[in-house]
Parts: sequence; structure tokens; C-alpha cells
Amino acid sequence: MTDNRRSRVTTEGVERSPNRALLRATGFMDDDFGKPIVGVANAHSSITPCNMGIGKLASRAETALRKAGAMPQTFGTITVSDGISMGTEGMRYSLVSREVIADSIETVVNAQSMDGLLAFGGCDKNMPGALIAMGRLDIPAIFVYGGTIRPGHHDGRDLTVVSAFEAVGEYLANRIDREELLAIERHACPGAGSCGGMFTANTMAALIETMGMSLPFSSTMAAEDAEKSENAEESAKVLVNAIQKQILPRQILTRHAFENAIAVTMAIGGTTNAVLHLLAIARSVGVPLSIDDFSEIRDRVPVLCDLKPWGRYVATDLHRAGGIPQVMKILLSNGLLHGDALSVTGRTIGEGLEHIPEDPPGDQDVIRPFRAPVLKRGHIAILRGNLAPEGSVAKVTASRPVAFTGPARVFDSEEDCMKAILARDIRPGDVVVIRYEGPVGGPGMREMLSPTAALVGEGLGESVALVTDGRFSGGTRGMVVGHVAPEAAVGGPIALVVDGDRVTVDPGRSSLRLDVPREELLRRKAAWRPRPSRPVRGVLAKYARLVSSASEGAVTE
Repeated sequence: MTDNRRSRVTTEGVERSPNRALLRATGFMDDDFGKPIVGVANAHSSITPCNMGIGKLASRAETALRKAGAMPQTFGTITVSDGISMGTEGMRYSLVSREVIADSIETVVNAQSMDGLLAFGGCDKNMPGALIAMGRLDIPAIFVYGGTIRPGHHDGRDLTVVSAFEAVGEYLANRIDREELLAIERHACPGAGSCGGMFTANTMAALIETMGMSLPFSSTMAAEDAEKSENAEESAKVLVNAIQKQILPRQILTRHAFENAIAVTMAIGGTTNAVLHLLAIARSVGVPLSIDDFSEIRDRVPVLCDLKPWGRYVATDLHRAGGIPQVMKILLSNGLLHGDALSVTGRTIGEGLEHIPEDPPGDQDVIRPFRAPVLKRGHIAILRGNLAPEGSVAKVTASRPVAFTGPARVFDSEEDCMKAILARDIRPGDVVVIRYEGPVGGPGMREMLSPTAALVGEGLGESVALVTDGRFSGGTRGMVVGHVAPEAAVGGPIALVVDGDRVTVDPGRSSLRLDVPREELLRRKAAWRPRPSRPVRGVLAKYARLVSSASEGAVTE
């Protein structure tokens, strides 16, 4: 078979003369019709710093593809800015955009019968959206991350965008003045790149690297550094080799690859959104994966990296300390990583780590040695109980988590909750419950960074718990439980909570309980009626009709 095994249906034969005529207008010459056509999914956008540097990376990759004997065809795919839409109605479109990105890439590549795919992304949903498309297409593919932002600096400390969110709470609590708030705002985001802590974008980029769908060290490079452009060029060359050897995503994205990704999620202290996205990517390639797999791996894998939002360092610090390959090698050396998993380079994960030392450098403390971890057990816990029969996802950042029990403060939207927080109406010991924000009820499963950051800023991060059928930003910290399923909109138990009910969050026992007698819950259930649907149209309406439970990845197929 030739390397243009798919695109030849549009480029070969007398009957394809009109097709070739159109391709000639895009730059094809006589000798180009036998070359493999590579789709370059370019998520460049000036609406967010995460994606504004991607255009030059895509251009460099196009040049490299041509030199390697392929014909690049660039097309745009969307992004939304989670940070800019945070706390607004626009955040309802964030998780939805993952599906739109996957659908758009699949649509273009299959419509044009392309032979390979090189996808660029920056903001949070770009990465899982591209990987879902790659899994559906199962043609040679590689992902290139746009890179992380460098940390901002102010008053002797590193800043990220989460610093600005938390500064709002500090200001409202009179812990800082307006001038300090403005200074943090001005210095938090100094240039191009995705949010700098181990938030969702950096986590998902790290997991794509772990699974072998992008090149080693690529997920922690700064967007504005020269090595990121070099990485784009090298990725193009590797993709052409993958086309020649027919190295396919479903050969790479195996059960072992997903187990490796979960292990690295725990080791780096990654986002709870990894649960949603890994479940969705696994579904696209037909690999069985459940939320219980996260619990099983959590029990074996420690947190090795001291990274924001709850640690001290950012992704560029991790890069200097050895990056994701160093973390992977520590896990591999301790029997916690599958070295036989394949990567897009054609080498196994183990082969790619041969020259990485088993212990991290001694002159840094971003990556801890296995014998002295940040936490002895992974930080993402799956909680079940009568409040979450299908499960929920908690972020645990204490070495010995204790149960938290308090009276429920119930809000039927993020906005109602924020009003109470801004009015200083949340008290230490409260369990804040935000519901009707799930995949269907939102619709769109908004992230609750604004409430959690405001609580942290007010000094309530450790004395208040927050439970929601929505989800959290990778920048969230504190006692938080999200992805509660079934969600309120479909009659899940979270819809039955009333103010004053005692709620217990117990990560140590993997439990989320509503301390109300079963007979009372049955009475409330019988009296419950679905809330009228939000007046949505278009993509949000379609999403609400199709989307699955958060415990299944909130997928639409």
C-alpha cells in the first residue's frame, strides 16, 4: 500500500480530474498527488493566551511536512477560553466545546479522506477534543501542545490566573486592598501559553505525552520558548514516519496506556477533569475504563510533584526538573507504569525512558523521590454513597484526610452561591451544595472555580466543603467534591437536599453521605418534580439531549 492509501480516492483516476483541479488551486503540483495528505488541525485563536501562539507552530509544522514528503492541508478548529468565560453563562459552552472540537476534526479529516492528522491545541478542551477525534478516526496522528505560560511575578511570588481568582476573595474579605488586587490582575498572565499550574490544560497535555500521542518533554515546554517551535517541526517528521509504518492511535491508546495516564495524573497532582476526559477518550477507542479504575490506581500511586494549585511550583519548574519523562521513569522503576505500551514514535514507553535517571535531580524539590512523596496516596478520590450512588470525584490534598460533616447550604445555581459568598453569608463548617449544574442540568457542567477561589480568598478554603453535580477547574483547591451522579436534573439524590441537612464528605472511606433517614429521602423523592428546562437552543439543547452521566465521561455518542 502507498502512503496515500486514504486520499488516493480523491486524487487518482480520470474521474477525479475535477477533484485534482480544486486541489491545484490550493497549491498542489503534478508530483504532489501521490503524496500522503496530512490534516493540520490548527486551534490558533486570539481570544485566549492559551492559543495565541499556535499559528506560528502550525506554519513550522507545515514546512516540515512538505520537506518530509507529505502535503499539509491546514484547517481551523475552535477553542473557548475557560478562564475568560468562568463564572458566566459562557462557561456552559466549555465542556460542550470538547465535543464540537472532536466532531469538527473528525468531519474535516473524513470528508477530505486525509492520510494523517497533526493537531495543535492550547486551552483545556482542545486536548481531549483532539484525542477523541484521533480515536474515532484511527489514522496516524500526533498532538502538539501550544505550551504553558510562564509564571507571572509580583511581590516576590509566582502568580497564575488562579492568583487573580483568589485575590477577588481576599479583596472582599479586606485581606488586600484595591491596589493590590489590580497589581495581581496586571501581573498574573505575562504572555502566551496555557494556565501555568498543573491545571486542566497542562494535566491533559501531560497525559497525552504519557500515553505516547505526543513527543517526550513536550507537555511542559513554555509556549514562547524556541524549543516549542522545534517540537512542532519534530512532531511533523514523526507523524510522516507513523504514516509510512501505519502506527495507529488504537495501537497506542490501549488499556495499558490509560492506566499509565491515571498513574501520572496521581503522581503530578493533576486536575479532576482528567477523570471526565480519560473516560471520554477511552470510549472513542473502545477501551473499557470506569471511575473505579481511578480508585484502584490511587491506592498504589503517590503524589510526587509539588505543583500549583495546592503546591508551590508551576509547569515550567517541572520542565526544568526533568518533566513528565522523569515522573514516568520513577513510576516505571517502582512497577507502577507499563513500559510495554507503544508510542507514536514506534518505540515503547520503556524504550523512550531508557536514558532517564531513576531518581529525580537532587538540586530541586519540584519532583520528589519515590521514598519521600508529597502524599503517600493519590489525590483524586472517587466517593460513593447515598448522595452519589453513581460516584463523585473529590480532590484530596491532606496526607491524612478527615471526614467533614456540616449543615448543607443549598443553591440551585452557581450565581446564587456566589451572591451568598460575596455577601459573606457562608460560615465555617458549612457544606455548600451547588446543583442543577450537571451535564444535562446546566446544561454544560460548568466549572466552579469562581466560588471555590472566592472561598479560599476569604480564608474559608479549609473550613468549608463544596459539593456539586458540576465540575471544577484544574485550578481549584480546598475540600471540594464534583461530578456528583446522578445529577439533580435527572432526579439524583443531590436534588433532594434541603438547607440544614447534615452532609458528610469522607475521603478516607471514599464516602459521600446525606445524613437523612431513608424513609425521608423516599418521601422527598416521591414529591420531587423535574425543574423546567433552561430556555436553551442550538448546541446547548442538542448537548442536553445527548449527553451521558459524568460518571461515564459526559460523552455525546
